[in-house]
Amino acid sequence: MRKTLTIDDDVAKLLEDEVRRSGDTFKGTVNRVLVRGLIAGRKQEPQKRFVVTPHSLGVGEMLDRHNGKVSALIEELEGPFYR
Repeated sequence: MRKTLTIDDDVAKLLEDEVRRSGDTFKGTVNRVLVRGLIAGRKQEPQKRFVVTPHSLGVGEMLDRHNGKVSALIEELEGPFYR
């Protein structure tokens, strides 16, 4: 289908840059970008909420054993040559 379209200068510049980058024709680039934009503009179905279930790893108790000194806790976990 043939249509006449007036494109803003900044949009034309972006399209020309994309033509050079992709190596596609101007017509092909315009069609690809329009399709991508039209598909992205459709309302998407809401996705199922992702829920994280926290689990205690016991680090709090281990940190309490070292009076809040993180370096001592790391040394216990990694050994004396952790650095």
